[in-house]
Amino acid sequence: RKIAIVAIPMLGRENELRDWDLWGPLLLCLMLALVLSSASSESQRGIVFSAVFVVIWLGSAFVTINAKFLGSSLSFFQTVCVMGYCIAPMCVAALLALFISLWYLKLILVLIAWVWSTYASLRFFRGSIRPEREGLVVFPLALFYFFMSWMMAVGI
Repeated sequence: RKIAIVAIPMLGRENELRDWDLWGPLLLCLMLALVLSSASSESQRGIVFSAVFVVIWLGSAFVTINAKFLGSSLSFFQTVCVMGYCIAPMCVAALLALFISLWYLKLILVLIAWVWSTYASLRFFRGSIRPEREGLVVFPLALFYFFMSWMMAVGI
C-alpha cells in the first residue's frame, strides 16, 4: 500500500505513511544499491553498494534531523520511512536505465525520478511543518534525491 501511495501521491492522504516501518525502505535501499552496483565495473561493485547504502541512510537521517530542528511534528522514524519509500521511483528508474544506452534518455528518466521522489516525499511533510518553513525542508530533501539521481545519471 505504501509503495502505491508513493507511485500515485495524489491518491493517498497526507498521513498515510505516518504509520512507519523500516522494512520497505530497507528493501528499496538494498534494491537500489544492488542495481547501481551491478551497473558498475567489477572492481567497484562493493564500494558502490556500500556508498549507496550509507548515503541513503545517512542522508535520510540528516534530512530528518533538519526537519525536526525546523519543528516537524513527525517522529524520526516516520520521516526516515517516508524518505525510504520515496526512493521507489529511483529504483524503477535505475532498473530501466540498465536497458537504455542513450545518455540523454537516461538523463530524462533520472530527472523524472528526481522530481517524482521529491514531490512524493514533500507531500508527506506538508501539514507537519509551518508553511513558511517548507522551503527549508524542501531544499535538503531535493538535494538528497538530486545526489542519488546524480549517482544514477553518471552510472555509479
